[in-house]
Formats: sequence, C-alpha cells, structure tokens
Amino acid sequence: MLALNLTAFRTIVRKEIRRFMRIWVQTITPPAINALLYLVIFGGLIGSRISEMGGVSYLTFIMPGIIMMGIIMNSYANVSSSFFSGKFQRSIEEMLVSPVSNLTILLGFITGGVCRGLLVGFIVAVVALGFTQTVPAHPLITLLVATMASVVFSLGGLINAVLARSFDDISIIPNFVLTPLTYLGGIFFSIELLSGFWQAIAKLNPILYMINGFRFGILGSSDIPLLHTFVVLLLFILFLGSIAMRMLSTGKGIKG
Repeated sequence: MLALNLTAFRTIVRKEIRRFMRIWVQTITPPAINALLYLVIFGGLIGSRISEMGGVSYLTFIMPGIIMMGIIMNSYANVSSSFFSGKFQRSIEEMLVSPVSNLTILLGFITGGVCRGLLVGFIVAVVALGFTQTVPAHPLITLLVATMASVVFSLGGLINAVLARSFDDISIIPNFVLTPLTYLGGIFFSIELLSGFWQAIAKLNPILYMINGFRFGILGSSDIPLLHTFVVLLLFILFLGSIAMRMLSTGKGIKG
C-alpha cells in the first residue's frame, strides 16, 4: 500500500510540474516581467526619491515582498487551475475512488504548487539581483518561510477549486482577496509608518506576517517578530489542510 501511494504521489507531482513547465510562457515568464516592472517603477524611479526604509534603501526593502508576492500568487494559481481542470474533466473522481489515499492526492497537488511557487520566487530573485546585490542573511529561514507560505496558498487554491462552479470562479479570490491583501501586506511600506490603530488593523492581515518573515530571512530585520510569522503559517497550514482533507473525504463539490 505504501509503494502504491508513493508511486501515485510521484505521478501527480510529475504531472503537475510538466503541466506548468509545458506552458512556461504563461506560467513562469509573466511573474518575472511583473517583478521587473515593480523593481523599475517602484524601486528605481519612485525609490530614488524616498529615503531609507527599515534601515536599507527602498529598493532593497521592497525586494523580499515582490519575491513573496510571486510565490503566493503562483502557488495559489497552480493548484486552483489544475485541480479545477481535473474536477471538470472528472479525473479527480477517478483518483478518489482509486486505492490511493486522499492524503497522497492532497500532498501531490500541494507539492506541485510549491514547486511552481518556489521556482517563480527563485526567478524573481535572480531578476532582483540585477537591481540590488542582496543575499539572504538567513538562508534557511528564507527557504522555510517561502515553502510554508507556498503550502498555505496551495491549500487555499485547492479549496477554491473545490468550491468553484466555473473557471471564472477561480479568478475571484486572487483578484478581489489575494491582490488587495498582498499590496496591504507591507510590500511597499513599513507598518511603523502607520498610526497605532491602523497598525492593529494591518496585523489582522496574515500576508503581512509572511512578507515580514521572508524579509527577515533576506535582510535580517522585520516589523513582525519571527515567531509570530511561524505561528501564523503553522496555524493556517493546519486549518486549511484539515478543510482540504475534509473536502476530499466527503467528495462534496467534486463528485457529480
């Protein structure tokens, strides 16, 4: 049974990676171009008129957030689109009635999302090196925060795919929830600039913790204690993971 699940896991992951690599012009190139535009416009043009933020140049300050934005969006998009396509084509139903465990199916899709998220993050980081020669102050923390954040949004993408009724529903959460929360998550500003009330409001945004944890890994400083970042990430992984497993177990929204 273990061998069966390992084979199924490898097959799902291989399929997911081949899927987004086959259409790399749509999945990999746009985030790199977007990052380049953000760095040129906000970091180069606007940043040259802004003094240091968080003890570093403005360009260096926003760089971790831009990388994390690429990781978040692509992890989410990969799983939501792939899982919904499988649901639409009825291939997910075939998986659910097979001897493969639901946990294996979940881990396979999540791993695919993490692979795309981290690959895009790496490419955006390489692009950013053309603007600021910043290397991670804490490489292991950087990788751990990036991976955990990618898992969180891969799980979110899967849940969105289960609940979606059409392909249009896949774009609702990224456009109307993730994008605003990401922009308000401290990519372009330090929450120390906000008043006490608005700081408290900002701290309700979970993406704020992820971006600041990633910024700590790269720059060695953050507006949010690192422990808080890991607590938020772990809680979201457990919470969303339990919801995703429940959905796969009941088949609600998946089985016709």
